[in-house]
Amino acid sequence: MLITGSFSIIQLQKLYEDSMEIILQKMPLQNATTEIKLTATTAHLWFEEIMTAKEETKALTAVWQLLDKSLWYADAIIKGGTREQDTFYPIHDKAIEGQIGTIKQDIEKFIDLAHLRFNNQVTAQENQAQALDDQFDHIFGRLIDNANQVQILLKTKIANDIRQLDEHVNTLKLILIVVNLLGIAIVIWISYSFIREIRYQVGGEPADIAHFAEQIAAGHFDFHFDTSKMTTGIWAAVQKMVKNLQVMSSKQEKQNWLQLGQTQLSNQMSGEQTTLQLAENILQFLTPYLDAQVGAFYLLQPLTEKKDYLKMIASYAYTWRNNSNYEFQIGEGIIGQVALERKVFVTHKVPANYLLIQSGLGESIPHALLVVPILYENSLKGVIELASFSAFTETHLELIKLTLPAIAIAINTGQSRTQTQELLEQSQLQAEELRSQQEELQQTNEQLQAQTEQLQVQQEELCQLNEQLEERGQELERERLAIQEKNVELEQVNLVIEAKVEELELTSQYKSEFLANISHELRTPLNSLLILSQVLTSNKEGNLTAEQLKYAQTIYSASSDLLNLINDILDLSKVEAGKMEIHLEPVALTQLITVLEDRFSLVAQEKGLKLVIQLADDLPPSLYTDEQRLIQILTNLLGNAFKFTAKGQVTLAIHRPAQATHLSKKNLDSFNSIAIDIIDTGIGIPTDKQQLIFEAFQQADGTTSRQYGGTGLGLSISRRLVHLLGGEIDLQSEAGKGSIFTVYLPEQLPTPSTLIESEPPPVITSPSFPTTPVVVAKPPQPVEDDRDNLQTGDKFLLIIEDDLTFAYLLMKTAHEKAFKCLVATEGQSGLQLAKKYQPQAIILDIGLPKIDGWSIMEQLKADSHTRPIPVHFISGADSEQMAKQRGAIGYCLKPVSMEGLYKVFNNIDHFITKTVKELLILSDDPNHQQALMEIVKSSDIRVTLAMTGREAYPMLQGYEFDCVVLDVSVEQDQGIHWLKQLYSELHLHQIPVIIYAERDLTTVEESILKTYLDKLIIKEVNSPEKLLDEVTLFLHQTESRLSQSQQQLLHQIHEQQNRLIGKQVLLVDDDMRNVFALAADLEKEGIETLVAHDGHSAIQQLQAKPDIAMVLMDMMMPEIDGYNAIRQIRAQPQFRQLPIIALIAKAMKADRTKCLEAGANDYLAKPINTHNLFSLLRVWLH
Repeated sequence: MLITGSFSIIQLQKLYEDSMEIILQKMPLQNATTEIKLTATTAHLWFEEIMTAKEETKALTAVWQLLDKSLWYADAIIKGGTREQDTFYPIHDKAIEGQIGTIKQDIEKFIDLAHLRFNNQVTAQENQAQALDDQFDHIFGRLIDNANQVQILLKTKIANDIRQLDEHVNTLKLILIVVNLLGIAIVIWISYSFIREIRYQVGGEPADIAHFAEQIAAGHFDFHFDTSKMTTGIWAAVQKMVKNLQVMSSKQEKQNWLQLGQTQLSNQMSGEQTTLQLAENILQFLTPYLDAQVGAFYLLQPLTEKKDYLKMIASYAYTWRNNSNYEFQIGEGIIGQVALERKVFVTHKVPANYLLIQSGLGESIPHALLVVPILYENSLKGVIELASFSAFTETHLELIKLTLPAIAIAINTGQSRTQTQELLEQSQLQAEELRSQQEELQQTNEQLQAQTEQLQVQQEELCQLNEQLEERGQELERERLAIQEKNVELEQVNLVIEAKVEELELTSQYKSEFLANISHELRTPLNSLLILSQVLTSNKEGNLTAEQLKYAQTIYSASSDLLNLINDILDLSKVEAGKMEIHLEPVALTQLITVLEDRFSLVAQEKGLKLVIQLADDLPPSLYTDEQRLIQILTNLLGNAFKFTAKGQVTLAIHRPAQATHLSKKNLDSFNSIAIDIIDTGIGIPTDKQQLIFEAFQQADGTTSRQYGGTGLGLSISRRLVHLLGGEIDLQSEAGKGSIFTVYLPEQLPTPSTLIESEPPPVITSPSFPTTPVVVAKPPQPVEDDRDNLQTGDKFLLIIEDDLTFAYLLMKTAHEKAFKCLVATEGQSGLQLAKKYQPQAIILDIGLPKIDGWSIMEQLKADSHTRPIPVHFISGADSEQMAKQRGAIGYCLKPVSMEGLYKVFNNIDHFITKTVKELLILSDDPNHQQALMEIVKSSDIRVTLAMTGREAYPMLQGYEFDCVVLDVSVEQDQGIHWLKQLYSELHLHQIPVIIYAERDLTTVEESILKTYLDKLIIKEVNSPEKLLDEVTLFLHQTESRLSQSQQQLLHQIHEQQNRLIGKQVLLVDDDMRNVFALAADLEKEGIETLVAHDGHSAIQQLQAKPDIAMVLMDMMMPEIDGYNAIRQIRAQPQFRQLPIIALIAKAMKADRTKCLEAGANDYLAKPINTHNLFSLLRVWLH
């Protein structure tokens, strides 16, 4: 038995060694051959991609490393070696060694040809390159064939070894059977204890040992051992051997799986594919290969206004949803964060509501999520996202790591191929156009040749005419000299006329400024006079006599007359200066008649006259004109008719003009116009005075003004207003027989006849004149306000007004309305009171000493503590639109009546007690609606959404909104065109409208916006933070009601705005129009603007004022252009770091390069986009 056991052990040991030789020595050689094929195939694919996409040759370094790896594996098969965790033993087979030698030669030849091909890529002719490519492909094919032959030989050798192993096992089984049969007799007399001992030493039955040996020989290593019984002897050795084999087999399967995945993915990505096709093929392979169920491919998009962002371009088994986000900024969400960090993200804790994987039978949530970045030469190309029911293993991640470089190369190659194809198509198109142009030129040349022949004939004829013309030319020369002398005289006359025109313009400017200033100065005391006289007339305390009441009424009447005179003078000044605004709208004739009848019926009754109204039947229902100006014209004419008529009647008749009527106005005839007659039976006007009365401050004669009163401005203003409305006015009258004034107006005025200056005129310094000393009255004592009596819960406001009398009246009226008051008589103390006491509202005047009302408003809105306080203006300056644009809740023009004051306080009370503000968002994209609502949502705002202007129309009619946000992308009502409906049909002039435009406005949209800038309260924004800033401004929101993110956005934008305040910027441009426009924009942002008109003066200003923070340099200037000016500035050491932005007329690449080479930091193309300008200023001034 000892001999039998020893023999069995020896045979099993040999069987084990033979099996290990197959596993450890021969099978790795098979893997080495596979590595040679894989590396050679990958290198060949890379060569093809580099040749077709014209990739930079630095990418070849990785290819040489792959080919060196192939040579190493070939040497390892012959000589053996160790690489990473794999060990290779020499093959000792002449046939295989011969084949491996051939493979090595092919690889070396492969390398030599590659070097030759890529060294000749620039200089070689096309046929030479093709020959190299053909030889290259031939050697590659031969290398693969030899490698396949080696694999076949290795498989044959391994199969022979396994067959010999099977034979050895069978022999061992036979020997064991014979030995056991012979030992039966011996075993009979061996005691049971010896049998147990032997079986214990052996560890099991020999048949089981043979069975396991057969399984091992067949390559099956999945055994289950009973460790409680098989712990000693042969079985212990077998267990150890099987465990080692299982570990090695598992490693080998893993390597095979990884290599197979790389090879199959390379095949999927090979060939000419677009980026979209590549993305789809990559997902179609990777998703099932990694046992995932859903996949998505996000590609980095080119640079846009949104900056870099990732967009989903392909997916695998993904269910598209309306509320999903398919675009991500860098750093946004998991996709954006992976792109930012450039690290693989894996999680096995996916939330329940994150994603549903659906099929026809059901749906379920994934348990694992894998997100990987695609990097090419450390440059982000995209992101792949995979979701799976099962966890992603280390093997899965290792495959991703191995394949990502190849995926990045393929994506980059695809993008390069697409760009190359686009350039090729563009060049082909240009070549076709050039060919067409050449054909046209050839035809033109033929025509020119024919014409040349004709010209030669004509030239001979002209030679004859030249002789005649020379004689005529001498006569013309004499005439020319005479004309030249006359031209010199005309030029001198023109210079005199131009000087007179400039003098008249200057005089007109002085007059306009004088009228504006005197209007404000007169309105302020008139305001107090009117209100005080009105208070006295009401006699609430009952302590005035009848005579005192009559005095008060006289004061009120005289003040009202003076106010009307001021208004007439200002209207005349506006018309003469071309600044009178016309607001067109449908005017119903019946409503017009009703207004005039209500206004003059009482006047007729008081004077004992009859008011007759006549309305023809053939009239249109309405006129399209300016209702306010039309009523003003007719009121002036009717007022004059009643004034100069002592008995009889005054008739207002509206009819069509007679066909024979001659109208001098162009585009005005009897068919498209109406006539309005004002007929009276009064004193009449002599014929020689009928033109005189239409001049300013003129009446029929001097006695008229003394007898009837008036200034003679009414008819002058009326005639100018009629002309402004596209019509004309006619007069028929005889002294003592009354007058007929006829106003002819078009039914529809096609365009607004208005001249509105887009910018305020430059300030003109008036010459100083000797002045008469003025006796100044002693100023009244300061108003005692309620600051010492304020208690928690009190309703109080701040009054900033330098007229102490009016401030006192405002405070008294506020007390009547249950308000307590703080009073400041100048701006600085008003700002201090606002910051200290935080009043619930502010009443503000504009014409204040030291700091005007506009500066106070800007400082209030720039401070986050005072920004939410509502501000109501009361001023003598007519600047309502400007105030509303800056966030004022109301505007009242001095002088104001008591009813007007009550209305002011009612408006303030209504505003501060309204706890929830109403906001309307008009956008036809649900995603945009939700995005805009997310930006502005707050606990004190109720948001209403509308898809179209038609849907918003009834909402605005029936509901009181505090603000409207209009998305310019609205297409159904043409977006910004809806402003016309808001103004013309709804007449909602007081609702602030915020235009939200992420794109640049078109030329048409810009034109519409400019049309309504002075008619509606409009702000244009182009970013979420600016939208939030303007909404909080118009709705007067406090920061405490905003979310943390909204507060951060506001702080960020205010910090950016404040960054520019106080900076000095030098603007260098010889065109004063550009200088004026740009300087106005810069100064609005608090930037101090210095101006130079050429390069010389720019350098002088820089040397004189070293605090200049930036230069805006026009490139096209006389004497020294912008390029040379920048070079001279940079030549001085102290200005080498000074930011300079070039202003160029065209954004051609050559111009941009030239600016930067001259020393500019950046450039802007004209016309200047102010948003881009301020963005650059913030960047370079930071």
